[in-house]
Amino acid sequence: MTAGSTSGTAAFSRRRFLTVAAGTSAAVVLSTAAARAARPPVGPRVYVLVVDGLRPEEVDPVLTPNLRTLRDSGTHFTAARSLPVMETIPNHVMMMTGLRPDRSGVPANSVFDRALGEVRTLDRASDLRAPTLLDRLAAQGRVTGSVLSKEYLYGIFGERASVRWEPSPVVPVSGHAPDAATTDALIAMVEESDPDLVFANFGDVDRVGHVDLTGTTLRAARTAALWSTDLLIGRFVDRLRRSGRWDSAVLLVLADHSMDWSLPHRVVSLAPRLEADPLLAGKVAIAQNGGADLLTFTGPAGQRAEAVARMREVALATDGVLSAHEPSLLRLGPEAGDLVVYCRAGWRFTDPRVWSNPIPGNHGHPATEPIPFFVAGGHPAVRAGSASSAPARTVDVAPTVGALFALAEPEGGYDGTAGLEAFELAALAGR
Repeated sequence: MTAGSTSGTAAFSRRRFLTVAAGTSAAVVLSTAAARAARPPVGPRVYVLVVDGLRPEEVDPVLTPNLRTLRDSGTHFTAARSLPVMETIPNHVMMMTGLRPDRSGVPANSVFDRALGEVRTLDRASDLRAPTLLDRLAAQGRVTGSVLSKEYLYGIFGERASVRWEPSPVVPVSGHAPDAATTDALIAMVEESDPDLVFANFGDVDRVGHVDLTGTTLRAARTAALWSTDLLIGRFVDRLRRSGRWDSAVLLVLADHSMDWSLPHRVVSLAPRLEADPLLAGKVAIAQNGGADLLTFTGPAGQRAEAVARMREVALATDGVLSAHEPSLLRLGPEAGDLVVYCRAGWRFTDPRVWSNPIPGNHGHPATEPIPFFVAGGHPAVRAGSASSAPARTVDVAPTVGALFALAEPEGGYDGTAGLEAFELAALAGR
């Protein structure tokens, strides 16, 4: 390991950079806070591993044997769900905050920013208004780490973790680092800094699933990605075992959403229909999120109620649309605009133009709510060979991890619930 020189700019003056051997031919660059408080005694080592876009049925003994072994060896939540909007950024934020979007400020990947007057991705650290496990545990002197394969996830979580990896190399267009690089970074971070909590996102399964033209039939490319990612997670687990960390390890393995595929003719474009309405023409901004459209009325405030009613009417009369909801009823907050429209399974939105979303694999709509979610590891508190039908949601990750570290709830409490069914409470009390 060698320490890199710090930059003279203010943005980097409080960080230092570590170049760490990854156990392969690659080297991994991590950034870390320049100074930390004295570290509490090591207790559980918690690893939250998110296989982006994984469907529950894809945890299979042949296709993903390492994931299946982890699932069956620990506690499997059989009714786990992603929460609205079923997209990557909001559900990762829910995992680390334990708060719904109306409290975090992050309801979707893409929103209409009223202040800027444009649709944009929520990829700035300032977009996240709530504290996370990464910074709350770090403030107590514990070491936290983030290994996030997608550029926009790295952006929104910013420097909240004690130790961070910026995704590299990044695949053009997809905006993510391959899972092989992510695994190298995860192993290097654990062996260099031994964090108490690591939050990791593996993006290959999602990114390949989006563009797999055989998704409605063979899903050939996705199958290859699943097999590869499973091998890499198996490699990480093996390193935990060989390093002696497995006996104190708790792994929360889940997805942020699942995936749905649509044939080329099953697309929904609301923009031309809204534009054809005299009240709405030129006054509706659409933030497209694959399986969900977030509509914002930009006209006079006095026309808003009538306009939202008309937007709902137009949307529900469109083939392929499932439902339309006020954001407040979904606990999405004002950032979500005035109306959230979901498509049916096997369909996708493509706005503002009919060619805006050519990819067959999408999520964001209710068909993509079911996710795998299981707790495994060698820590004596992990309940082995158990299945629970209790509701388990992405927002439950933070309270579950918080309970493992006896971390106080954030101001106003959690919106999620700790999944204590996955643990032997007597062993958990001893930590």
